[in-house]
Amino acid sequence: MARRRQAVTIKHVAADAGVSLQTVSRVINTEPGVRPEMMERVQASITRLGYVPSIAAQRMAGSRSRLIVSLNDRERTVSGWREREGTDWVDQMLLGGMLTCHEHGYRLIVELVDTHGDQIERELRAAVAALQPDGVILTPPHSQNPVITGLLAAEGISFARIGSVAPGPGITLTMDDRRAARLATEHLLALGHRRVGFVAGSPEYELSGWRVEGWQGAMAAAGLATDGLLATGDFSHASGVAAAERLLALAERPTAIVISNDQMTLAALAVARARGLDVPGDLSLVSFDDTPIVRFAHPPLTAVSQPVAAVTARAVELIIAEQRGEPPPPMPVVVPAELVVRGSTVAR
Repeated sequence: MARRRQAVTIKHVAADAGVSLQTVSRVINTEPGVRPEMMERVQASITRLGYVPSIAAQRMAGSRSRLIVSLNDRERTVSGWREREGTDWVDQMLLGGMLTCHEHGYRLIVELVDTHGDQIERELRAAVAALQPDGVILTPPHSQNPVITGLLAAEGISFARIGSVAPGPGITLTMDDRRAARLATEHLLALGHRRVGFVAGSPEYELSGWRVEGWQGAMAAAGLATDGLLATGDFSHASGVAAAERLLALAERPTAIVISNDQMTLAALAVARARGLDVPGDLSLVSFDDTPIVRFAHPPLTAVSQPVAAVTARAVELIIAEQRGEPPPPMPVVVPAELVVRGSTVAR
């Protein structure tokens, strides 16, 4: 049987470079206080030996774990996986977060925690104790949960809050949902629509309110009423069906609707067709999220494309910058969404 090749360790690097283990650890962790010539010698040994730093080695200096944890809502994430409804939010978060972590010598780990569970504090404390992360990324609705933010602050852990500007500690980031909803509404108004409906998402998300405000602001600026044109869902397909049924049953139904996520928009598309309405001939639709499925819908859906990868990448950068003692930027940090126009919107 062939012998397994012995792995190169930090001890091998230290011996090859003729330095202490602590010096190698400081170089790996980009700690201050290492002379340039010493850093070059250690880096040369790392390259020559093909050494890949392990998390254990990176922790030897005692200051950083090189781990960033993203906390996502368990119920919604698992439900999406089981129903095979797509996990583009998670995919894009991993794309931005993992690649940016890799650039800085960090690792990203995703943990699922129940937002509504009575064991949230216990679950979070267990995750923090087991992983000892340098930083945490909070996605909605965790990003506005005071139990979570308070615990992380008490533990002295750097954390970023995506989609929340609620008072409290942490780095706050948004995708400017208010502006995004305004852009979507203004697009429809420019096409000649005057009765533009809106389907909001779950009220437990701050961004749901921002989107409603963006729609209302655009309608008000155009001198148009919104009475009766607002319906509320919870981001599920079933709630999209109910919201679309209500709006399309109005005596004077909307000629266009902006809808707060792709699942509810696909539901509205089905409801419209069941009522004999042509999309976009009789009804224009604009969605939020821009997951892959909407590009292959018939017709392809005009959608607000949320920069999930970009905002997660920025969150990682800001957490690492805070670890290095760099001053924070003005809050909230905005990574704006954009509108992608496709075949589901036409002139009225």
